Parts: sequence; C-alpha cells; structure tokens
Amino acid sequence: MKPLLRWIVLVGLAILALQLFFVLRIAAMAAFNPQSTAFERSEAWRLATQKPSFRWRQQWRDYPDISNNLKRAVIASEDDGFVSHQGVDWGALEKAWKKNAQVEARSARKAALDTGKGQPATRPPKVVGGSTITQQLAKNLFLSGERTLLRKGQEMVLTLVLEALLSKQRILEIYLNSVEWGEGVFGAEAAAQHYFRKSASQLSPWEAARLAAMLPRPKHFEKLPQSAYLSERANTLVTRMPNAELP
Repeated sequence: MKPLLRWIVLVGLAILALQLFFVLRIAAMAAFNPQSTAFERSEAWRLATQKPSFRWRQQWRDYPDISNNLKRAVIASEDDGFVSHQGVDWGALEKAWKKNAQVEARSARKAALDTGKGQPATRPPKVVGGSTITQQLAKNLFLSGERTLLRKGQEMVLTLVLEALLSKQRILEIYLNSVEWGEGVFGAEAAAQHYFRKSASQLSPWEAARLAAMLPRPKHFEKLPQSAYLSERANTLVTRMPNAELP
C-alpha cells in the first residue's frame, strides 16, 4: 500500500502545483497582457506545419480602444448575463443540456430509421455549449479543445479564479483581444482590419454585430461572407445590443 499511497500523494501535489501555476498566471494578467493563449499556440503550430506562408494577424487593443458596439454585440451574442453572474450561468447550462439531450434523442431516432432504410448515417447533432465569456476565456487561455469531464472540471476552476482575481472589464478586454475570428485572425483589431479595413474602435453597430455573429464558428463563416444566417443573426443582435450591459 505504501507505493500506492506515495503515488497518490505525488499526483495530489502535482495537481496542487498546477493549480498554483494557473492562479499565478491569472494574477499576473491583472497587470500584464497575456502574450498568447493555449488555443492560439495550437493554431499557430497547425498553420506553421500546414500552411507555412500563412500570415498571422493579431494586435492588442486596450479596453477603451475597442468600440462599445463590439463589446455590446459580443455580450448580446455570447453571454447576456456577463456583468451579473459569477462566471457560470447555471440557467444557460441547464437549458443547453436539455436542448442537447432532445437533439441527440431525435438524431438517434432518425439514425435508426435511416439504417433500417439502408441510407447512410446522418451527421452527429450540433452540441450547444451554454458557456459564458469567462468560461470561454478560461478554456482558450489554458486548455485543449477536447470534451471530457476532467477538462470541463478544470475549466470551472479556472473560471472561478478568473472571476475572483480579475475585473469583469479586464476579462472582457482579454477575451476580445484573444478570441478567434477566422483562420489566423485573433482579436478585435485583427478582425476589424480583416473584414472591414478599419480599426476596432471605429466599428459600426451592424459591423460589430456581424463579427459577434461569427464567434461560434468563425472559420466556417469566414468562407461564407454572404451567408443569409449571418446577416439575419447580425440584424437580431443589433436590436439586442442596446440592452447589453457593459462592465
């Protein structure tokens, strides 16, 4: 039992050391801008190996230098309770879980019918996340994109630490400067320049809404600039933006 106990202690200490590392990294972000995120590094490596000539686009912009239109559009699209929750929107998570269960059940019934008719299998159903801006930032900063309970648990811990050590304004500032808006396009400034040839501080309400509408699938919508869904979603967000509360 002693060797087993020793390994359990060592694993426990390693986990504690990792959490301390995360806490120190997040605490430093109160004063220093992060140079990159885990997701950005993963994408940079992928592009470097698959498309060596690809140009990376990212430029930091401080909170006041990002259009309030974009801030409101992103909050309206991704997390309308951002300023009021403590990092996790339990109501949104519950709705997402119920919706996913219903979609998966319908997909399973359709797959069974298709198999009986000799038709090819249908695509897996789209999973609705229900993650807040803080949760998305926690994942992008430190974690991989795999969907496991262990990764989700770590995401929850990091979310609570982010909310405890950083202001809502700082969380939104880091998020807007690091979120993906296309292949090799990261942050509000790069997105504004890439799609509208202007600074992030000059985005109109509709331009901001269109960028926010891309966020769940930026690389997909980058290839479909005339998407009817994108335009309809942007128009919907424009009507919701006045009600979006800024930190």
